[in-house]
Amino acid sequence: MTAGFDAANLRLVRCAQCLSLADVGDAVGKSKQFIQRIESGMANPTDELVDALASALRVHREFFYPGAPQALSEEAFHFRGLLGAKATDRATVIAKGEIFRRFVAVIDAKLKLPKLDFPEYSIDSPEAAERAAERCRAHWGLGLGPIGNMVRVLENAGAVVTAFESTAREIDALSIASSRPIVVSSRSDTSACRVRFGHAHELGHFVGHVGKKTGDKATEAEANRFAGAFLMPRSSFVKEFPALRGGTQINWIALSELKYRWRVSKAAMLYRARQLGILSEQHYKRALIGHLYAKGERHTEVEDASITHERPELLANALDVLREKLGCTVNEIAAIAQITPQLLMEVAPLTVQAHRNAEGVVSLAQFRSARANVAS
Repeated sequence: MTAGFDAANLRLVRCAQCLSLADVGDAVGKSKQFIQRIESGMANPTDELVDALASALRVHREFFYPGAPQALSEEAFHFRGLLGAKATDRATVIAKGEIFRRFVAVIDAKLKLPKLDFPEYSIDSPEAAERAAERCRAHWGLGLGPIGNMVRVLENAGAVVTAFESTAREIDALSIASSRPIVVSSRSDTSACRVRFGHAHELGHFVGHVGKKTGDKATEAEANRFAGAFLMPRSSFVKEFPALRGGTQINWIALSELKYRWRVSKAAMLYRARQLGILSEQHYKRALIGHLYAKGERHTEVEDASITHERPELLANALDVLREKLGCTVNEIAAIAQITPQLLMEVAPLTVQAHRNAEGVVSLAQFRSARANVAS
């Protein structure tokens, strides 16, 4: 029997890979009931079983023992679009985020990423959120026009931005309020405008919800108000929003042009116009439901195909420096974090793909294909 086995890390890595207790049990020749007993601390695995678990879950055996990083509390994870999400989807996203955080911590310790520069302001009322957004723009010297690159704003302030796939439509993005803040987009089919809004939403959590539990309607509304104010400052947006034709009709051509300029969805601009009193509730609902939704633009708008996604640069650049200056590969960093390159590919495909050819890391598609062949 092994001493000091960390059952919490077993559940963490299982959830990160969307595996059930039965999946793990089948992989190591045990019942799902026995795996559950291990996770609950009621049973202790043998050395042989620990090796089997590590192999099946693509971690090093040290991942399960004292000295491995401890998981952050759930209060450190802030979501956009959490309401209505299944508990299992939430657990998977948190687990992926936690493993990625540990990988980033290894890089941060070796290289010392940019100094954090996130000011803290209250956003607990609409007016407070407006002022906080304006003060953040002033703090970073962004002026009052469109944000050119939302990812760069976050990275310049010291956050690491990445993406991984989630099948839960209810979860668009999350942030991790750790010593090195992390922002994750969790759906590959989300439009660039929606991702930008998600990034601004997570910025709102960093600015206004330090040490607070989020995910309820109140904190989500606060972060959304901040995001709208940050991306569309009231003083300049009011001047640019197209006047109603005949006092009642939206100028959709002008609104489309405005979307290309501000890189914010038409739905978000309409909502912002209602917030600022440019549109009445009646005009807003008519435009949203009677036009956008009626034309099939509820989730994807016609301009979205022409607006490209912003790509994170900070972590990729850091990995380049580590490889070129220190001779440290992605595989070696993953090993220090006690996970395999294959698991890293699951939780951070964007991070690894740029380096896989030089370092021999298989692609996610290759891994999934191999895994399916083994399963069959």
